[in-house]
Amino acid sequence: MKALHMIAFILLIVGGLNWALTAFGWNVVEMLSGGEMGTFAKTVYVLVGLAALYEVATHKSTCRVCGAGSSM
Repeated sequence: MKALHMIAFILLIVGGLNWALTAFGWNVVEMLSGGEMGTFAKTVYVLVGLAALYEVATHKSTCRVCGAGSSM
């Protein structure tokens, strides 16, 4: 499960950075896919969305701060 968590985390970083760059007019995912919403771009967006859902569902059990027994 640690590998799945790391993959989801990396995908969330990619998605977050892409959103930040989109605010300045650069969409890296679409640049890499040739400037259009092709299969590659859709696949990346779907994977980032699934990673977010996975992290929402499993965050509390994998986070050291949010998990059971934390002082917060």
